[in-house]
Amino acid sequence: MILTTEQRQKLEKMGYRFAGNNYHAAAKICHWTKKSILDEGVCYKEKFYGIESHRCLQMSPSIPFCQQKCFFCWRDLSSTDIEWEGPYDEPKEIIEDCIQAQRKLLCGFFGNEKANKKKALESNDPKNAAISLAGEPMLYPEIGELISEFHRRDFTTFLVSNGLTPSKLKDLPQDPTQLYLSLDAPEKETQKKLCQPQIERAWEKLNDSLELLSTFDCRKVLRITAVREKNMFNPQGYADLIKKAQPDFIEVKAYMFVGYSRQRMALDNMPMFSEVKDFARDIGELCGMEVVNEATESRVVLLG
Repeated sequence: MILTTEQRQKLEKMGYRFAGNNYHAAAKICHWTKKSILDEGVCYKEKFYGIESHRCLQMSPSIPFCQQKCFFCWRDLSSTDIEWEGPYDEPKEIIEDCIQAQRKLLCGFFGNEKANKKKALESNDPKNAAISLAGEPMLYPEIGELISEFHRRDFTTFLVSNGLTPSKLKDLPQDPTQLYLSLDAPEKETQKKLCQPQIERAWEKLNDSLELLSTFDCRKVLRITAVREKNMFNPQGYADLIKKAQPDFIEVKAYMFVGYSRQRMALDNMPMFSEVKDFARDIGELCGMEVVNEATESRVVLLG
């Protein structure tokens, strides 16, 4: 699916900047990148993993493509397709365009008296790629080469996947620096209701990916988006899946009532930090993990 002009313009108004000529890849400045340059706080990834927020490039090579239509997703799902369609741009072109887009979007900070000038300058040379902006990155035909090209440029890479492409995960020629798998349901029925998979055998494919996770040599993280009244139950179900995956860490993060998700969810579905922490502890006790870090402002707890 190639995005229409209207769809592209809508995304550009939201801060997206497209890379390449085929409008499937884009970068967008993260809220925490701006906050960091102003010395007003940093992303929890900096606190948990040492990634500098002001030097993080938030991007995706597959904006229009994903196999799920999760109710809690903050993006417009009307322009989502489950399989790659049409031509695609090469990794080198995507990366170069994303870096240039980031530089243009952040150039105003050089005239901002409140900006940390050292950070503003360093932001022109990003060092981490958060491959997670929108869509499912594993559907991009050259995802392996994209990761390799980032590494050749001395980037670290954080790859976030929904786990529905186990065969492609298995065949990645190079591990990312950190591999995230989303684990948003303790069993099949909840996955079906909340994540709305658009492909057959989604639950089985996720489980195949969970079993593959331990074979990676990189840092491995499971991310649970906690949605009140939708998936914050059955901690034993989560614990059993976690034991199967053997991750290094688990992030339990509150669903946030933002973007297009407000058309599908209610404000009451956004849990308080105390609820997230209690839920994380319940899961941790059942799989032998404990709270090792937390970020109150992002409502996220790290189990390790």
